[in-house]
Amino acid sequence: MTSAHTAATDRIGHRHHVSPTASAEAASPAGDRQAEYGTLMRKWWFGAAVGVPTMILSYPWLIPGLRDLFPRESPQLWWLWVAMGVASLAVLVYSGEQFFAGAWEALRHRSANMHTLIAIGTGTAWIYSTVALLLPQLFPSEAMTDVYYDVTVVVTALVVLGMAMEVKARGRTSEAIEKLIGLAPKTARVIRDEAELEIPVEEVVVGDIVAVRPGSKVPVDGVVTIGASAVDESMITGESMPVAKSPGDEVIGATINKTGAFRFRATKIGSDTALATIVRMVGDAQASKVPIQRIVDVVSGYFTPAVLILSVLGFVIWYDFGPAPAFAYATIVAVTTLIIACPCALGMATPMALTTGVGLAATNGILIRSGDALQAAKKIDTIVLDKTGTITLGRPAVTDIVPAGGFEPDDVLALAAAAERDSEHPLAAAIVDGATERAITLAAPAGFEAVPGQGIRAWLGERRVLVGKQDFLEAAGVNAAGLEGEAARLADEGKTPVFVALDDRAAGVIAIADPVKSDSVASIAALRKLGLQVVMITGDNRRTADAIGRSVGIRRVLAEVLPQDKAHEVRKLQLEGRTVAMVGDGINDAPALAQADVGFAIGTGTDVAIEASDITLISGSLRGVVSAIAISRATMRNVYQNLFGAFVYNALGLPVALGVLYPVIGLLLSPILAALAMSFSSVTVISNANRLKRFKLAEVAA
Repeated sequence: MTSAHTAATDRIGHRHHVSPTASAEAASPAGDRQAEYGTLMRKWWFGAAVGVPTMILSYPWLIPGLRDLFPRESPQLWWLWVAMGVASLAVLVYSGEQFFAGAWEALRHRSANMHTLIAIGTGTAWIYSTVALLLPQLFPSEAMTDVYYDVTVVVTALVVLGMAMEVKARGRTSEAIEKLIGLAPKTARVIRDEAELEIPVEEVVVGDIVAVRPGSKVPVDGVVTIGASAVDESMITGESMPVAKSPGDEVIGATINKTGAFRFRATKIGSDTALATIVRMVGDAQASKVPIQRIVDVVSGYFTPAVLILSVLGFVIWYDFGPAPAFAYATIVAVTTLIIACPCALGMATPMALTTGVGLAATNGILIRSGDALQAAKKIDTIVLDKTGTITLGRPAVTDIVPAGGFEPDDVLALAAAAERDSEHPLAAAIVDGATERAITLAAPAGFEAVPGQGIRAWLGERRVLVGKQDFLEAAGVNAAGLEGEAARLADEGKTPVFVALDDRAAGVIAIADPVKSDSVASIAALRKLGLQVVMITGDNRRTADAIGRSVGIRRVLAEVLPQDKAHEVRKLQLEGRTVAMVGDGINDAPALAQADVGFAIGTGTDVAIEASDITLISGSLRGVVSAIAISRATMRNVYQNLFGAFVYNALGLPVALGVLYPVIGLLLSPILAALAMSFSSVTVISNANRLKRFKLAEVAA
């Protein structure tokens, strides 16, 4: 976009901004990773090109045809080794420069790391070989003057190859962020001056009316104003079924419009959109550390200096007590110890699994705030579910209509809705919505009177309509005893009975309840299957709360709990020795979410309550809680597997490198094999972390 265009846009009042998804895409780590991978592979190929002839020419007397060209102690062999020394130095300078730079940086901070071990190991082999070649008189025997340039070159090349594989694997584990970034549409069709214009999504501003055609992406977040459709939100929420949208419903940027056409008013743009928030949260979580990683960091801080000490001790023992040529053997042991103990696999064990697990969660509509939350979720044994908006839809609705003799269900609903149409009470809204859904035409009341805590009195023409409690009707002279049994039955089911009367005659009972979400029962069963105790907390009266608890399979119900007391109830569970998760809407339940060991915020659409929670579920489904806990357990299990494998590798590799098997079976590990083993351990960790991508959430939630 030209600066002139931008200035013109500003003048007409359309503020120019940069979309975070676009800027994130431009600054995406994918390009940096690809460049780093390309650089490492060039270094690998250079090292390999030098390494193959170097390995062959280091021992020409073992190869038929070369032993006559380069006999031992011949000048031509000396010059050949000089050429190898120069070539191997080029490998150290080009392919291995990051090891020496990293070792120097660590030394400046008075620490040591994997670069320290590799730099010292390869550097020692090169210096030893060069001194043996140029100043052989310093060595007590000719057997000590063999060169090990092959070790320098091949070890450098193998470690660089392992680093390249790690970079590529990290790219695969971060695919979740790149997929999310790739979802962002590039353009939007906005209505300005009664004309439909296609503009870059970066130029959409809050308040713009945006047109969405069938099959196109929703460019930013907003609220539908005209039209209706079904929108595929699976890429954001993880929900597989398209969601119906009509005026007043929220739409999320980057979701796909399936069938109809509609227009919406943009409410969130740029860094405020749900997609941008998700990308930011996933990136932050993947960059965080789980608590166990901090322990590993401490261990690694002591591990590298310990290896340096072991390497020196190994050299001294082999030099003093080893077979001839003792100096050569001692050098090989010292170099092999440094290389095989390189903690690459240990350093990758946790981050690789964490990155994969957080990415897997994000692609299923689960935003994990940090590594701490991921590890804590694994330990949960009790989960507290807020009723309203979590187990239920959070919107009261008409569930039953029981007419009295001489009335039809629609008659009863029509009377009640006409009387309630001007009321602001939530139950009144449910009755009016129920009539609207049944396409019932509502009469306009001639008069309206609300009796607080009892009901309403309205007049339809000359006829009086009463809507409210049984006592309210009977106080007005209406006998509602015939409906008392049905009302009690409905109340036992957790529903609120509302009596309706026309003039002096009872017309029927309407039952209103906050409907249970379609998947709540199955999700609660899945939570119990995971070994969790499920608790429901609600402000409802005991009778209603117990009825809802029974209907969804929850045995422990905390009823009549005020919002400000929910955190106290969570604390009481923790004092029982339980690790508690709280699931709520993230707004009214914020204190309880903060008190819990892990807080789950149920969000719907763009209303994602991320600040009060450790884990945010973008969809309103409890299946997300099941999936989040299952992903947490699978990820931490993967972390422990990786750490165990890395520790075992070092525990077994170090003694072999130090030569403890030499007196028993005559085995002394080559530095080249040590480098190969080190690279293989890293590949093992990478492969195990990538197994998380095949984790089947459908089987867990079944």
